Amino acid sequence: MSDLLSVFLHLLLLFKLVAPVTFRHHRYDDLVRTLYKVQNECPGITRVYSIGRSVEGRHLYVLEFSDHPGIHEPLEPEVKYVGNMHGNEALGRELMLQLSEFLCEEFRNRNQRIVQLIQDTRIHILPSMNPDGYEVAAAQGPNKPGYLVGRNNANGVDLNRNFPDLNTYIYYNEKNGGPNHHLPLPDNWKSQVEPETRAVIRWMHSFNFVLSANLHGGAVVANYPYDKSFEHRVRGVRRTANTPTPDDKLFQKLAKVYSYAHGWMFQGWNCGDYFPDGITNGASWYSLSKGMQDFNYLHTNCFEITLELSCDKFPPEEELQREWLGNREALIQFLEQVHQGIKGMVLDENYNNLANAVISVSGINHDVTSGDHGDYFRLLLPGIYTVSATAPGYDPETVTVTVGPAEPTLVNFHLKRSIPQVSPMRRAPSRRHGVRAKVQPQARKKEMEMRQLQRGPA
Repeated sequence: MSDLLSVFLHLLLLFKLVAPVTFRHHRYDDLVRTLYKVQNECPGITRVYSIGRSVEGRHLYVLEFSDHPGIHEPLEPEVKYVGNMHGNEALGRELMLQLSEFLCEEFRNRNQRIVQLIQDTRIHILPSMNPDGYEVAAAQGPNKPGYLVGRNNANGVDLNRNFPDLNTYIYYNEKNGGPNHHLPLPDNWKSQVEPETRAVIRWMHSFNFVLSANLHGGAVVANYPYDKSFEHRVRGVRRTANTPTPDDKLFQKLAKVYSYAHGWMFQGWNCGDYFPDGITNGASWYSLSKGMQDFNYLHTNCFEITLELSCDKFPPEEELQREWLGNREALIQFLEQVHQGIKGMVLDENYNNLANAVISVSGINHDVTSGDHGDYFRLLLPGIYTVSATAPGYDPETVTVTVGPAEPTLVNFHLKRSIPQVSPMRRAPSRRHGVRAKVQPQARKKEMEMRQLQRGPA
């Protein structure tokens, strides 16, 4: 018997079996310990990094999963999850910790689906965008009065109403003409946003994110852009109205993928609300200005949806396991959606990478750009598309592409430098025929100066 016990203990040490994240709420110090615990368990595929600090100085930690952590591999898409933007909406925070532990364990167990996902995708998980607000909400505890306590950051600002408002510009451009993507930020944007918002915007600038989800609570529905209604304000309130993006069908599909993989979201009836298929256009539900979801779409290459995951914003601990089981498959399936549409490299004649080349799809008035490494990613539904690549100083290239329902179609572009068109010069009449060419005053002055130089100083 003692021999069997010895062998069992040996196996425990050999395989380093570690208990999963417990189903409880994690305060800030617990959250940090959990992230580093996952990194220690899976050091070859994870990296913990900070994108900045909150108002009260807490780090905004991100856990990255990749087969080459810290390195962007060309043609490998970048995906992000953002939790706990509203400090009192705690479920997303806990789901992100559970997902982190799950990805690590399943990779170590050689689950081929998870292994392929991590090998083909670079995943970034920000469990808490608003750690200060969470600490206020957690101090009050669940099931207590004060529904909105901890929602805002330490300065009392709602972070999902704090991003630069780019919708106003895109709605104007759609009517009058103008850029349909990567809208510029106001010159003073840094002074107009909170530290947490500023950190997230810089994060978006640092990585060429393709797909994202923002996790909230208070309802059960997958919400897709636009969030801000195109309709005019009535008595200071912007009317709700379906306000689709040029990629509306794609966004609906992304939302449905999550809803139908979720345990009960797809049923539609949740929390006293009804949403067909468990999805909604944000502006048709209620109009929201300066939100993160629309900002992703209008300022970057990233397609983001908002996931409302629980009726109770701060669910009791005994509900956490059920919520994890209801969301686990949906969280994985959503990550896998980044592998659709087209992707490829944009190169010049000498096979140098061309960054910031514009990729346009005929019939969809929203472009994307190539990243710093020359690679681009364009999410598309199955179909036949006419796709063009353009870059300043280069001739455009256009191809016809068939997109299937499975993995993305590889479409590379090789752009040739434009040859400047030189207008033909008119020759002056020859003096041999007795006609003297008219000399412009500037040319006459130049000629006099040259003669003076030839004669030397007076």
